[in-house]
Amino acid sequence: MPRVLVSDKLSTTAVQIFRDRGIEVDYLPDLGKDKEKLLEVIGQYDGLAIRSATKVTEKLIDAATR
Repeated sequence: MPRVLVSDKLSTTAVQIFRDRGIEVDYLPDLGKDKEKLLEVIGQYDGLAIRSATKVTEKLIDAATR
């Protein structure tokens, strides 16, 4: 099952859309503000759902091995 990290605040409806499609979701809306922690965990996920708080950098993409 694909696994997605939601690292910004999203509506419960948006999160449910992922789940309805068989995607495992970890909803951690404050994680996007912690760049180091995000870098530590991003490799465990197949996708990242964000809004504007999480800044996706080249370093983050390189750490996203899945």
